[in-house]
Amino acid sequence: MKLIIRILITAVSVVLLAKLLPGIAVESYTTAIIVAIVLGLLNLIVRPILIFLTLPATIITLGLFLFVINALMILLADSLINGFTVSSFWTALLFSILLTILQSIFYGILGQDNE
Repeated sequence: MKLIIRILITAVSVVLLAKLLPGIAVESYTTAIIVAIVLGLLNLIVRPILIFLTLPATIITLGLFLFVINALMILLADSLINGFTVSSFWTALLFSILLTILQSIFYGILGQDNE
């Protein structure tokens, strides 16, 4: 049940940000749910590998390179999902930052622990 709530929170966040940011487009609510699932899988499988491979850059930038990795995850999801469009790297970077903030707010409101 907790996983379904997390997916729905991410999907709602994606839809809200797509309406607010001009460089993001989501075709439907179903597409937003697919984006949430794909982002979850990418963060589970690909992100740890990228973090390990870019560990020196992450250490030198005091962790700021993790924002770049998050933007790359968004761009990868863009290339994998039809109906989800991100116009540029900078839009993906802003989207990933705002998505994290919005998810944290929703988790706090719903009483979900952010693991």
